[in-house]
Amino acid sequence: MTIEIIEKVFGELNALKCKTEKEVEEARVRFLGKKGEITALFEEFRSVDGDQKRAFGRPLNELKQAALAKIEELRSSAQASDAAEGSGDDLSLPGEQYELGSRHPVSIVRQQIVDIFRKFGYDVAEGPEIEDDYHVFEALNFPPNHPARDMQDTFFVSAGHLNPLLLRTHTSSVQVRTMEKYPLPIRVICPGRVFRNEAISARAHCIFHQVEGLYIDENVTFADLKQAILLFAREMFGADAQIRMRPSFFPFTEPSAEVDVSCNICHGKGCNICKGTGWLEILGCGMVDPNVLEASGIDSKKYSGFAFGMGIERIAMLKWQVNDLRHYFENDLRFLKEFEGATEV
Repeated sequence: MTIEIIEKVFGELNALKCKTEKEVEEARVRFLGKKGEITALFEEFRSVDGDQKRAFGRPLNELKQAALAKIEELRSSAQASDAAEGSGDDLSLPGEQYELGSRHPVSIVRQQIVDIFRKFGYDVAEGPEIEDDYHVFEALNFPPNHPARDMQDTFFVSAGHLNPLLLRTHTSSVQVRTMEKYPLPIRVICPGRVFRNEAISARAHCIFHQVEGLYIDENVTFADLKQAILLFAREMFGADAQIRMRPSFFPFTEPSAEVDVSCNICHGKGCNICKGTGWLEILGCGMVDPNVLEASGIDSKKYSGFAFGMGIERIAMLKWQVNDLRHYFENDLRFLKEFEGATEV
């Protein structure tokens, strides 16, 4: 090693010019890489006699610092040059067209239902999807071992204790929490996702969505319930829609009813959608059972109320004549694109 070699590398470094970041990186490797010129000089410095280390050590360190500064200067210059020149794209050309997505049909119908009942003065309430047995069953008049529990095959998250956790089978649990928490009168709808251990088919799925409604006040009657559902049906299916109510059974309502709406395809004349009957089933409803009111601390002698519940997928199937429930969960873009712009009530 000699001072002349170090000065020679200094000269090469000072004369270095780079136009691109790639050239800067190549220069860095040439001087400071594992096999670079300056790295080689430091390796050679290790074998220099002790009395000569001082003579070579300081120039070597100055050379390395100068190399680092030069590389950084060249890199900054190259980046600034690239930014000034731009990417070389022709900015006068039209931009790339990105295909926009659309709202899911279930989301569209859910929002339509919410908007309709908001006009009637209903608030929106939501609750947890993982619930306890009390709010899903017991507070809704499902005693332990009651056969009505078999109506809903349940996914249990934890079992074996007094109040096991489960995936809610209906959004009625939100109604219970609302009755426990909010002052009277209560007028709410409870949209949400629910889960039931059912075989997946064209007419059933283990995951689906519901909207349930609850109205509690003094002197609420079955006539109020019928009027609310009739107004909803005409907002959703058209001003000419008619409803009929058939006696049914739900543990948490008494009396209970199933509600059909006149077929919006054949207008009651009979078609393949309504199977020739002229009617389509849309929801279940009834007057809130006094036991349910009392379980939530509401005086059933002073207050009464009604509740109803509908499957959002079911309403969407009727509204758009979809014949297979599984379409809503398969994310087939060909199917979903059919609902672009379908946001009006």
